[in-house]
Amino acid sequence: MSLNLDVISTSGKKAGKVGLPEALFGADVNIALIHQVVVAQLAAARQGTASTKTRGEVSGGGIKPWRQKGTGRARQGSRRAPQWAGGGTVFGPQPRSYAQRTNKKMIAAALRSALSDRFADGKVFVLDSLVDSEVPSTKKALEALSTVGDYRTALVVLHRDDDVAWLSLRNVVNVHALAVDQLNVYDVVNNEVVVFTKPALEEYIARSAAKVEGIVLEYEAPEADDAPAEVTEVEEAPAEKPAKAKKAAKADKAEVEDESAAEVAEVDEAPAEKPAKAKKAAKAEVVEEPAAEESVPETAVADEADAEEAPAKPAKAPRAAKAAKKEGEK
Repeated sequence: MSLNLDVISTSGKKAGKVGLPEALFGADVNIALIHQVVVAQLAAARQGTASTKTRGEVSGGGIKPWRQKGTGRARQGSRRAPQWAGGGTVFGPQPRSYAQRTNKKMIAAALRSALSDRFADGKVFVLDSLVDSEVPSTKKALEALSTVGDYRTALVVLHRDDDVAWLSLRNVVNVHALAVDQLNVYDVVNNEVVVFTKPALEEYIARSAAKVEGIVLEYEAPEADDAPAEVTEVEEAPAEKPAKAKKAAKADKAEVEDESAAEVAEVDEAPAEKPAKAKKAAKAEVVEEPAAEESVPETAVADEADAEEAPAKPAKAPRAAKAAKKEGEK
């Protein structure tokens, strides 16, 4: 949803309408948050260079003013003690930083609240331009600002490239010119009206759109609506090429992997056949050896059996001799 606001020309006539995003100019006003951010901003602007000297830093005071006893006066040890004129300062200010830590989201929310409060009071205006010519003119700039009505102080938000407007407003006391990227809560609250130039408003909304979703600047002219559509088409067209390239690369990788796998399988199968043939040849030799043993004649087998039994007979002789000795002893 957008909030409609008239665009005023330098002559004071309506030059069209602009739809302001509700997220920026129609947000809920948080007074406590605005106060916290303004206090932090003013505190950060302090120099923090105030410095005082203690009794140890003040020159002099090295001798005891008078003796400890016998004078009737109070005992003193130095002329630079804090109770003496020209003495040191106790707990005086020292150089330090007064900056407060504030979250970026809090600062942005406070700025939206301040602008929304000004818009609700009818204190936000949009000018087509301040000076029509290319020559700076303070008189023309003040005439253009007079079209927004009476005001005590005015905050004029300009684009950094608008050099003519910057030079035209540099000597005006009750007008504070500010760049769009320096827009802050304190300046919005401290001035009675807030005036945007058309280029400055476009840049501010474009900057805010990158942080907050749903922010769009709307004009009645159809040319402003057609421009973003062409940009989106141009951005989407090259986005398809990388996807196709990735698919083609994946297909090529898959084919290369299949070919390499097939080659590896062929290499593995080729040497696998040779061991199988070797095993079959070994089995054939094992089978043929028993056949050769069977062909040996039976007489040769009998001779080998007699040769094996022959040495077994002398083993019985010692046993018989032992038995004869035992019978003789008996």
